[in-house]
Amino acid sequence: MASLLPKKELYGFLVLALILVVVLPLSLDIFRLNLVGKYLTYAFVAVGLVLCWGYGGILSLGQGVFFGLGGYIMAMFLKLEASDPESTKIQSTPGIPDFMDWNQITELPFFWQPFYSFTFTLIALIIVPTIIAYIVGVAMFKRRVGGVYFAIITQAIAAILTILIIGQQGYTGGVNGMTDLRTLHGWDIRTDNAKYIFYFLCVFMLFVCLLIAQFIRKSKLGRLLVAMRDKEDRVRFSGYDVSNFKIFVFCIGAIFAAIGGAMFTLQVGFMSPTLVGIVPSIEMVIFCAVGGRLSIIGAVYGALVVNFAKTSFSESFPELWLFAMGGLFIAVVMAFPNGLAGLYNTYAAPKVDAFFAKLFSKNTTDNSAPPITPATKPVTKTESTSLPQGALHEPQ
Repeated sequence: MASLLPKKELYGFLVLALILVVVLPLSLDIFRLNLVGKYLTYAFVAVGLVLCWGYGGILSLGQGVFFGLGGYIMAMFLKLEASDPESTKIQSTPGIPDFMDWNQITELPFFWQPFYSFTFTLIALIIVPTIIAYIVGVAMFKRRVGGVYFAIITQAIAAILTILIIGQQGYTGGVNGMTDLRTLHGWDIRTDNAKYIFYFLCVFMLFVCLLIAQFIRKSKLGRLLVAMRDKEDRVRFSGYDVSNFKIFVFCIGAIFAAIGGAMFTLQVGFMSPTLVGIVPSIEMVIFCAVGGRLSIIGAVYGALVVNFAKTSFSESFPELWLFAMGGLFIAVVMAFPNGLAGLYNTYAAPKVDAFFAKLFSKNTTDNSAPPITPATKPVTKTESTSLPQGALHEPQ
């Protein structure tokens, strides 16, 4: 345990847990807490990018693809549950999603059928993004495509998926996405009680992903990822198949993003192609960069800080937010490339460590020094041990 979570990193996990589990639920109303839960769904993507980009040197500008896949897979199950024959009896074809009825589709497509099962949905939530990430990884990394070329290709994949979702309106809901998601196994997910439960479920799943990422960082694989990032040819000449490691970490990032997308659908109640394309994918990279691309804890704070700023700033200046986001990314790259985590480690961490070291050393000194009593009072150099004058003379 000590090797997986050294003392300083353990304190970082505990502080984050205290903030997310205690401070925020006690200090925010349900509307704001639900917003924080929405922000935390982006943190899943940011943590995956720390492994891919920060440690593996793989800059993916298409993580919105996997976020959207996870969200749409969960939305398909919820939409089918909301489209029972009783609820859709006013449609031309009851028992199918409303957007299919609007597009004159009279029968549920075959690839929608398995999503009646919640178990299948959970399995598909992991398998489908993994398969797509594996295919992309094999196609790119086996041919030693990396760097800016890989970033551009992933960006193109995000654009393609967005166009595909919008174009196939009868099967995906089109530009409006999948809306009116109401129940999960008959349980209303729109109530305040459900929002509290989904928030804590999101926090729990986030910490599971953080622990997995921490295990990868501290393992031999983590050291190999850093070596690949810095000297890829040297790792290859040492006998390692670099492409397999890249494919693996890219798939892990895809799984994290898909889990975040599914949690987004559960907490917000819809899924749309605006969360899949190029712009949201670049924003997700900014979350990671602001928090610190070498810190999994920093990635969570980065997602929270940037999204809070986005919500606050866009309420007052909605037209200027994209310019502010671009300026923030430039500032991070030029001024503090290691993000908030780098600023903390450079300026705040030495002072915090010195404070606690001083505090603990003071407590140790106070507890170890025995109290001085008259019977055990030590003799110092300034005290005289001679007898008073005349003390040895006998009295007259």
